[in-house]
Amino acid sequence: MSTVTLSEIGLLCRRLKRQGKKIVLTGGCFDVLHPGHVVFLEKAKKQGDVLLVMLESDARVKCLKGINRPVHNQKQRAQVLGALKSVDYILMLPNMKNETDYDKLTARVKPDVIAATAGDVNNVYRKRAARLSGAVFKVVTKVVGNHSTSALLKRD
Repeated sequence: MSTVTLSEIGLLCRRLKRQGKKIVLTGGCFDVLHPGHVVFLEKAKKQGDVLLVMLESDARVKCLKGINRPVHNQKQRAQVLGALKSVDYILMLPNMKNETDYDKLTARVKPDVIAATAGDVNNVYRKRAARLSGAVFKVVTKVVGNHSTSALLKRD
């Protein structure tokens, strides 16, 4: 597993494409890794040769999940994700301001597949990004069990 930055991502993806690799793109917070995350990432990886995970910034996680999040900073989350054999590259995202920022980034990556979980509220954005970048939008799994990180953290 390797972490990559925004400045490196275009070159990396062009090199992978020249090698004939099929790139699968997904993203998220992955703050407290749970079995649902692992199953999702394994199934996403099966859609191509290379799995690239866009990892949200700490500021974005706080915005999305609340004041007490993230539990682990971006570097720590990348380390945990990187220990999974299904993850090939982790793109350390800066604080993305809006969906247009994600669309521009996806256009630079030019993935073959954008992987998602059934029923995810962000799938509307993923579908649009797939359409704009020429990728296939693919639901790779339904929600696996009751493993919401937010729900897990609320338990006593």
